[in-house]
Amino acid sequence: MEIIALSDAADPRLDDYRGLTDTALRAAREPERGLYIAESAKVIARAVGAGHEPRSVMVQQRWVDGIRDLLADRDVPVYVVPDDVAEAVSGFEIHRGALASMHRPVLPSVNEVLTDASLVLILEDIGDHTNVGAAFRAAAGLGADAVLVSPRCADPLYRRSVRVSMGGVFQVPWTRMSDWGEAVGDLHSAGFDIVALALEERAVALDEYVALGAERVALVLGSEGDGLSRTALDVADHVVTIPMSGGVDSLNVASAAAVALWALRRRPSQA
Repeated sequence: MEIIALSDAADPRLDDYRGLTDTALRAAREPERGLYIAESAKVIARAVGAGHEPRSVMVQQRWVDGIRDLLADRDVPVYVVPDDVAEAVSGFEIHRGALASMHRPVLPSVNEVLTDASLVLILEDIGDHTNVGAAFRAAAGLGADAVLVSPRCADPLYRRSVRVSMGGVFQVPWTRMSDWGEAVGDLHSAGFDIVALALEERAVALDEYVALGAERVALVLGSEGDGLSRTALDVADHVVTIPMSGGVDSLNVASAAAVALWALRRRPSQA
C-alpha cells in the first residue's frame, strides 16, 4: 500500500472521485470504466471481503490508520487529502472519511445465481438507488438467497445503493437479467414459482400464498411509480398482495420487500 499526500483538487489521480453527486454522470461512467465507488471504511472492508479489488482510495488524514489496517497487504495507492479537497473533488462533505474506487466484478449468470437458492428477490425497473439499496439490505437480513435486477433497474453498485444497503450488495449473490424471456425460462427450469407483488384482481393475500408451501420462490417487485410491467405480471405464476389497513393501499417498495421476504422465509416447506 502506497500512501500519497495530495493537496490539489485538480490532480488527475483523483478523477475517479470527481463529481459523485451527478447521478446521471456516474450511471453512464462507472459501468463503462468498470468501476464503482465504495464509501466508508466499513463498506470498503465488506467489498474487499467479498473479493472485490480496489483501484485506489481517497481518504482524509484522520481516517488513514483504519485504511492502513484494511489494505496493508495490497498494492493500492491511498491518496490522503485535506477535508476541503475531498469535498471539492467529490462534490459533497464526506462524513465517513474514505472513498474507494473499486473494480467491478464480473457478474455471474442467472443460472449460477439460482443454483443454491430457494428464495430470490427480483427488482424490476426500480430507478431510485436508495430503494435498491434498502431492498438489498432487506434481502441480506431476511433470508433471500439471491437478487436479480432487470436491465433498466438502478445500479446496485452505485455509491448510494451500496451505502444504504450497509454492504448487503456484497453479501447476497446477484446479477442483472438480460430480458424477461430468458429469465423466466431459467427460473422455471430451476423449479421456481414466480410471484409478483401487485394490486391485481387475481391477487391473493400474501399469507394465503405462503400457506401453499412452495419450495422455491422468486418474488418480483416493481417501481413505486409504475409498478410492475405488464410483461412481469403476465409471466408471474401467482400475484400476491400485502393486506393493508387504515386506508393505505401499499408500502414503499423496500418496505414491501422486507415484509414479503419475512413472510416467505417462514413458509411451511422451510419450517
